[in-house]
Amino acid sequence: MPKQTLIVNAMLLIVCVSGVVNAEERKQSFDKDPGWEAHNNRPKDAPRTIRQDFGFSKTTHAGGKPSEMGGFITPAGEPAYYAKKITPKSFDHSLSASGTLACNGRAFHALIGFFNAGTLNEWRTPNTIALRISGRGDVFYAWLEYCTQRWRAGGDDPKGFPTVRDPETGREQLKGFTSKGVHRWSLQYDPKANNGRGSVTASIDGVQAVCHLAEGHKADGATFNRFGLLNLMKSADDGGAIWMDDITVNGETEDFGRDPGWDQLHNRRTYTTQIIRPRFDFGYSQSRFAGGKNAGELGGLVFRGDCRYPAKMASYADRLEDLTLEKPLKASGKVCLTRGVTDSSVLIGFFHADDSMAVNPSQENGLPKCFLGISTDGPSREGFLFAPTYRNKAGERGQGADKVPHLYPDGKAQDWTLNYSPSEAGGRGQITVTLGQHTTKLDLGAGHKLAGARFNRFGLITTWVDGNSQTIYFDDLTYTAKH
Repeated sequence: MPKQTLIVNAMLLIVCVSGVVNAEERKQSFDKDPGWEAHNNRPKDAPRTIRQDFGFSKTTHAGGKPSEMGGFITPAGEPAYYAKKITPKSFDHSLSASGTLACNGRAFHALIGFFNAGTLNEWRTPNTIALRISGRGDVFYAWLEYCTQRWRAGGDDPKGFPTVRDPETGREQLKGFTSKGVHRWSLQYDPKANNGRGSVTASIDGVQAVCHLAEGHKADGATFNRFGLLNLMKSADDGGAIWMDDITVNGETEDFGRDPGWDQLHNRRTYTTQIIRPRFDFGYSQSRFAGGKNAGELGGLVFRGDCRYPAKMASYADRLEDLTLEKPLKASGKVCLTRGVTDSSVLIGFFHADDSMAVNPSQENGLPKCFLGISTDGPSREGFLFAPTYRNKAGERGQGADKVPHLYPDGKAQDWTLNYSPSEAGGRGQITVTLGQHTTKLDLGAGHKLAGARFNRFGLITTWVDGNSQTIYFDDLTYTAKH
């Protein structure tokens, strides 16, 4: 054997003995149940019964004449509506609707507005311009909102309905409208307002609210083919009655003197649902959404967690040898988001079985300590992102970056990678994430690597601040298992 080859082999042997090699990586295709460690990730309680019973009615709650539309409507993860078919419109068209409204004062949560029957998926559902109303005992509250076809949303703050200051907390809160009597409402969209960006205006009993479309949202586009009553699609909650009459939509009036034959979906049924906040239901799944070669993957229904209560935090992860921020970390695989609700987050990455799952009274930060990976949340104005994120054992964190890729809840599978390099960013450390063809980088803050973090698990873990849910799947994972 040549002398040069002997020298090279000897050097490789020294490197291997000293441990200075690429970290050992583990692969998991989920072709069978991997038996990962599980905490609170599967439901222990029974499904909940949902009742929807609204549509054309011969009652007279919202007007003086016989017949109207409405009835009992319930928030749920599954869509239900009663709506008029309209000629498809977009953000380039003017839209208007008005009518009367009555509610019984019980809890309810629903949307009155324009939407697309073909894209109903979650709240905020894409292709909507709506007046959202919520019953709370003797009053009901109202908000204006919209969502583009790219799941980017906006609301009426700061020009919404009137607020009052809570004498105990000092915070501003909606004043609300009395649940008694009949109310007149209107909803309009003007594509030329707000310097051509578009604005939504609504009124209840003459009290007005305005919502301006954010920069770039009109260009996202939207298509509306229905107007009517739509349940709020977050998770199961209490329902109540709402009634509407004398509705005018884009200049066409319907007084419900007879059944108008409006379009309807699941508005007359009683069923059970699994989507109950915070009823976690994720882990190994025999499904095949994320695009793996065979059936079997990681994922399911993931709500945000709550670090104040042990039963409201959950994880499903593989056990690793102790890892730190001093050496590289890598992960990759496939991902598919099938449903995403505003104010929700899924975390996948490296974490610690004790530090990241610790029960504590703090609600100041949604990220668990000793976590490095990817978060799928985002401000509602941006929809859902696939963002690098971390939090060290001292509680210092970093999240987001420039040009973070969007992860749309459209059921499409994509490839992704995560790479942490401790030597990048001048030695501070850097996380690089790719989703499809998009790449983003996040530098660790000054001193954050030095403060340290320890990791002994890889997989899914819930946040520390509670919220809504996503249904998401991962497959063909490769990840660092030891240094």
